[in-house]
Amino acid sequence: MTIHTTPQALTPADRIRGALWGMLVGDALAMPVHWYYRLSDLQRDFGEVRDFQAPKAHHPSSIMSLSSTARAGRGVQVGEVVGEVILKGKKHHWGPPNRHYHQGMQAGENTLNALCARLVLRSMTRRHGHDTEDFLSEYVAFMTTPDSHNDTYAESYHRDFFANWAKGIPPKRCAGAEGHDTASIGGLVGLAPVILGMAAQHGVEKAVAAALTQMRLTHLSQPLEVFATAYAKLLAGLVFSPPTDMVAWLQSQASPLGKGLSALLGKAPGSQASVASVVGGMYSPACYIEDSFPSVMYLAARYHQDFEGALIANTNAGGDNCHRGAVLGALMGAWLGHEAIPIRWRKGLLAGPEVGPEIEQFIETFLSPPQSRTST
Repeated sequence: MTIHTTPQALTPADRIRGALWGMLVGDALAMPVHWYYRLSDLQRDFGEVRDFQAPKAHHPSSIMSLSSTARAGRGVQVGEVVGEVILKGKKHHWGPPNRHYHQGMQAGENTLNALCARLVLRSMTRRHGHDTEDFLSEYVAFMTTPDSHNDTYAESYHRDFFANWAKGIPPKRCAGAEGHDTASIGGLVGLAPVILGMAAQHGVEKAVAAALTQMRLTHLSQPLEVFATAYAKLLAGLVFSPPTDMVAWLQSQASPLGKGLSALLGKAPGSQASVASVVGGMYSPACYIEDSFPSVMYLAARYHQDFEGALIANTNAGGDNCHRGAVLGALMGAWLGHEAIPIRWRKGLLAGPEVGPEIEQFIETFLSPPQSRTST
């Protein structure tokens, strides 16, 4: 569905609402086919995913059984970070082969990283600013409380953080050392509330700094910081200094993020090439940021007037489509606004009745006249 409204007519409130709803919708839409790496498997199991669905019990690409339950990355499953510290009572799902990463979740439900983004959103509203200690307190409580969420899988960074926390290390020093998958697009998912709130209060430069501060609580990665900085500038710019030409603007931001990316973005609108020739061909569909973020920018350029088309294309490209979808959904929602998100997705988001008021309170907090605020 192509949107024919003029993006320049949108208010900052429209754009923030679109970004935050878009982030959650992009994640939930991709959840049932998250980390499918063979498109033939995805199409066999689901056809073309256009609406929220529940995951299948069997996941043909799952390697959760090879993941460490004691720390980041792969390893034997003798550790108890998973099962005793976080994801309490869920370790038994990690052993069987081909168990879905999000087994048992419902259609329209959000994955763990998106739920943590909502923790950031609520913390910022409560504190009228960016308070890292408040977020860390909420994060620890959420992750260590049994049945606080329905997800089964936790990315490497969560496992490293809580392996350190279980040793008595203060939360502000629990981020793990950089590993092979630290520079992952999953590290950007929780940044949107910080970027939007701080840009509203203090402008883009301080929004970038706050986003990096937030990211360093869980991800210590210089390569990832390059892309987090780009994401913060893109998202804040779309909301508070919207361009007249989305594609040209994306091109202008692309040169530090990948050789040939600017030229690719210029050719994206109206392209007849398959999405898979870029997302999965030119770029890996996996989590690694040097591939996943250019893929997001390509999809944003190709579908720059079509929120629905962008999110459907991302979902059906497989790989780390949940986290790409959260970042893409935030950018597309910021550009096209809340009303561009199909109403069936807004109504179908499982947490929608709670999400709506959370977002409205956030908007009222950060677009209202300044109040007493707590900063980082």
